[in-house]
Amino acid sequence: MKNPDKHKIIFRLSALGDVVLTTGVLGYWARKYGWKFTVITKIENASILENNPFIEEIIALEKQDMGDLAWLKKAGQISAEYSGLDLIDLHKTLRSSILKLRWKGNAFEYSKYGFKRRLFNLSSCKFIEKKLCETNVPQRYALAVEKKAPKREELLPEIYLTENELEQAKDYIVKAGLKPGFTALHPYATHPDKTWPQEKWKDLISELENENIEWAVIGKDRNTLLPGTAADFTNMLSLRQTCAILKYAGVLVTGDSGPMHLASGVSTPVVSIFGPTSKAWGFYPCRKNDVVLEKDLPCRPCSLHGKNSCKKGRECLCSIETQEVVEAIKTVFRNK
Repeated sequence: MKNPDKHKIIFRLSALGDVVLTTGVLGYWARKYGWKFTVITKIENASILENNPFIEEIIALEKQDMGDLAWLKKAGQISAEYSGLDLIDLHKTLRSSILKLRWKGNAFEYSKYGFKRRLFNLSSCKFIEKKLCETNVPQRYALAVEKKAPKREELLPEIYLTENELEQAKDYIVKAGLKPGFTALHPYATHPDKTWPQEKWKDLISELENENIEWAVIGKDRNTLLPGTAADFTNMLSLRQTCAILKYAGVLVTGDSGPMHLASGVSTPVVSIFGPTSKAWGFYPCRKNDVVLEKDLPCRPCSLHGKNSCKKGRECLCSIETQEVVEAIKTVFRNK
């Protein structure tokens, strides 16, 4: 029987980056209160939580668990098994609402700031933007329990790799002819309107080679950036292998993406290119040497998640020049 004073149940199904961002909050609570956790998430995100010293158990939900009737049954089973323990909802969806209705104990939830986010998305009101920027997502997670948001630096994501995973990553790097400290590139996105144009990524690689800066590509996509190239690891790596590769990188260049948070979780600085989304949503890198490149355009932000098709030729992304990214990379290296 788990101690209700020391063990909490966390609910966050997706997306990858959001799940990663919970880890810093769990670490904060573990250090402050001595808590341990059971985390409920989707099976495709579960591996990122492995080896975490504060997580005793992962409930990895498969697709068949989450259909309407299936979830009613599964929620009842979970509620019965963990009766008396506190549930902390860090997702706030219909599924978590169903679970809370069936929960046999205290239930807490975080505020998604949904109304404020949508209002800012429609109006671009600077006052609303300022209010949203007062907290990032990990701070909003923490406020599910805390009366006052902890500092951002107290909630940085934490991914725990094994020595074996790091050794395997080192083998990958050596075989690709790389040394630790290379620049990792993630040129992909779930939504095409959220990523820097592919030709700009190729220009960036040319500029990096001119500067004698080693590079490697990570991520998954149907179209590999540079197929057949030794340093292009596209579609070759698992989530944890990707994290281990990023651990050896000097910096990651990416869009507003899941790997942006993976890099932060292994303490690798990030240069992130933001387009249709906004820092006001709260999902952005905030370690000491991280850089966010974005343009102050009247049409930004145009989307909460980057799903909107663009009628302006993705000006927000296309107007960010290759040399700006190169200079940001150099700045990160100078400040390390």
